[in-house]
Amino acid sequence: MFQSIGEIAVLFWRTLQALPEAWRQRAKVSEQLFEIGNASLFMACLLSLFIGGVIALQTGPVLVERGLAGSVGGLVGLSMCKELAPVMMAVLIAGRIGSAMAAEIGSMRAYQEIDALVTMNINPVQYLVLPRLLAIAAALPMLVIFANLAGWMGGALVCVLNRDIAITFHAFFGNLREVVELKDVVNGLIKSFAFAVVIGIVSCHQGLQTLGGPRAIGRSVTKAVVNSIVMILILDYFLTRLLLHFHFFQ
Repeated sequence: MFQSIGEIAVLFWRTLQALPEAWRQRAKVSEQLFEIGNASLFMACLLSLFIGGVIALQTGPVLVERGLAGSVGGLVGLSMCKELAPVMMAVLIAGRIGSAMAAEIGSMRAYQEIDALVTMNINPVQYLVLPRLLAIAAALPMLVIFANLAGWMGGALVCVLNRDIAITFHAFFGNLREVVELKDVVNGLIKSFAFAVVIGIVSCHQGLQTLGGPRAIGRSVTKAVVNSIVMILILDYFLTRLLLHFHFFQ
């Protein structure tokens, strides 16, 4: 375990050292960015729409019973932008994109394509890891923005259509505007950026560590997804504590 953490830290440091070469890899970054966004945007919005609806469905009737019907919008808004959207989108990307990264790089390792890159004096970190890390670090915060909007809309639809809540769009979004501030959205974007870095580094590291044939590639994909999700949830707690300490973001 500690060896893997050390190897991930070394890979992250080597990737940071390769950042000056990012402009030369812009074509691969753009390709990866389009692939991540195109593959995940619809699913992210659909998932967030129902997450926002479930929050409103669970909390709306309880708040209405206690005379707090006007607070549903703020509750859904804060829940989505500060916690649920960043975490759920990170889990989605870990399963969909992180697994693909681990599989692609793992296949190249298993079939000695990475050794061929080294033979041709091409840095694997600069050629394979850097573009993927930059792309996922840019894509995940953008997906979180769309997830916030979809989640708020899902909550509003449930509030309007559910007779036990019966709140208008105007009342829902009016309370949401009063409660949710720009710093709350920034809070979630900071989290999503950190989660993206974790997913990218862990998935690429797992791919680079692949040894063997197809079974080894399958194990690497599984480990990449599981390790990414575990680290996301652990990091979420510490980031929340850190952001609570800096009142600029809370």
